[in-house]
Amino acid sequence: MASVKEMRNRIGSVKATQKITKAMQMVAAAKLRRAQNAAQNSRPYAQRMAAVIANLAAGVSGDGAPKLLVGTGSDQRHLVVIATSDRGLAGGFNTIIVRAARQKIDALLAAGKDVKVLTVGRKARDQLRRIHPTRIVGDFEVGGNPSLGVAEEVSSKIREMFEAGEVDVVHLVFSQFKSVVTQIPTVRQLIPAEIQTGAPTIDLKGASYEYEPDEEAILADLLPRNITTQLFSAMLENQAGFFAAQMTAMDNATRNAGDMIASLTLQMNRARQAQITKELIEIISGAEAI
Repeated sequence: MASVKEMRNRIGSVKATQKITKAMQMVAAAKLRRAQNAAQNSRPYAQRMAAVIANLAAGVSGDGAPKLLVGTGSDQRHLVVIATSDRGLAGGFNTIIVRAARQKIDALLAAGKDVKVLTVGRKARDQLRRIHPTRIVGDFEVGGNPSLGVAEEVSSKIREMFEAGEVDVVHLVFSQFKSVVTQIPTVRQLIPAEIQTGAPTIDLKGASYEYEPDEEAILADLLPRNITTQLFSAMLENQAGFFAAQMTAMDNATRNAGDMIASLTLQMNRARQAQITKELIEIISGAEAI
């Protein structure tokens, strides 16, 4: 059994760790509200853009349709964009996203598809580098706060690969924020643009609109922006989910540290009582011997 001094040192160490986890929990809770508002505020814009694209796409067909909308006509070459956070200490938040991405990649490979990987966030890069090192074609870091600039860089990289004929289909994997305790790993198709049936439609109220320029020209300008918007929205959703997961993880760690302190304190008291009892027995035995 460890000595009383060793147990006292262990208790001091656990208490110091508990202070750190408690502070991290409070910081995550403070940042969560702002991140949650940012994620929720980005949703109407993304949904409205999806509605505009759906209405424009209804009047576009044939060879004039943009490739970002209709694709290349092939689905052999796939690009999987995986968005996570740069930091850890958030339970299984990043691992769950990567697991969903691995399932998508494995399903595509099992179907005989050629798969490339683009990571957004250090945790995605670090985990996928051990599993699919040869398939990673680029990696980006999110930084302290998601920015539109990073989303534009990723979007530019995706469009360059698509225009160069390196990929036919692009998927985005991220975590959709639902609540503090619920984050849902989501796979969304970016190219060809997914016409979401659940997206809100624009009520024309019987009117007939003429577009200037035509639908094809508007879509050619709008579809690249849609990729950037979807990426930025996913990064904001990830940030809100990360702080929620980190707050929960640090709360659990703080509680576990408290349980460990109580257990170690009990052990230390028992050891100290045993030591005192032993010393008393030795004194009494010595007195009787005299």
